[in-house]
Amino acid sequence: IEQGSDNKIRQAVELGRASDDDARGLVGALAWHKAETISPLVRRWISAQDAFLRYLAVAACREHGVDPKALLTNLMRDPDVRVRANSLHLAGVLQRLDLVHEVAGALDADDGSVRLWAAWTLNELDRGDLARAELRKVAATNGPNAPTALRALIKAGPQDDVRAFMGGLLKSPDTASLAVRGAGMLGDRSILPWLVQQMRIPALAAAAGGALLETFPEARGIDGLFTLDPTTLGPDFEDHFGDFAMKVPVAENVRMWSNSVLQK
Repeated sequence: IEQGSDNKIRQAVELGRASDDDARGLVGALAWHKAETISPLVRRWISAQDAFLRYLAVAACREHGVDPKALLTNLMRDPDVRVRANSLHLAGVLQRLDLVHEVAGALDADDGSVRLWAAWTLNELDRGDLARAELRKVAATNGPNAPTALRALIKAGPQDDVRAFMGGLLKSPDTASLAVRGAGMLGDRSILPWLVQQMRIPALAAAAGGALLETFPEARGIDGLFTLDPTTLGPDFEDHFGDFAMKVPVAENVRMWSNSVLQK
């Protein structure tokens, strides 16, 4: 892109097309460049016959917060699922209140990613009342998009309903880790003693560590609160993690650190 080489750009596009991760590397490169640098490419791609190029254009707009104006409505109806889902996401990033009805219609789509980003965007447009059912459904599956859905659901509120829903997630082994991780999204620092308890459970320890770092970002700079060798935490952790290296909190060290934190 910096060299302005059409041939090398085509090669990069084809490498992205062949990837199995929605061309995250290429999208990241487009995000890294200044918007004005990639704007000629985006303008050309956004109306291309090639759906992958349209996807890259919409993803670039999303990363840079650039509004394609009237084109966005048609992109939200694109025959390509990936273009459609990312266009819905973009509408939320841009706070396009004029597209609320169009976004709401996408809740009936067959594709799960389209429904998810429609619900997420409705939430961003202050229509969480329309989004909650779909967000709960996605969160309850505990799939790759479950944390995104749960975070949106927490934002949608009301908090009593959200906490009750998370309590239900906590009761199932399939979703308990999501509930523990979600606790860190609440912004409630009083949960620290409860998080320490979850850190003692191998299956929930990593999620509790993530919740700790989100709620107490200052913990990142404290030595000894985490280990990369879970087997040092006892036989239960060794049985659960085996030889797999994972950054997990050291519950006892966090407990001692928490005493000083909670006294402040």
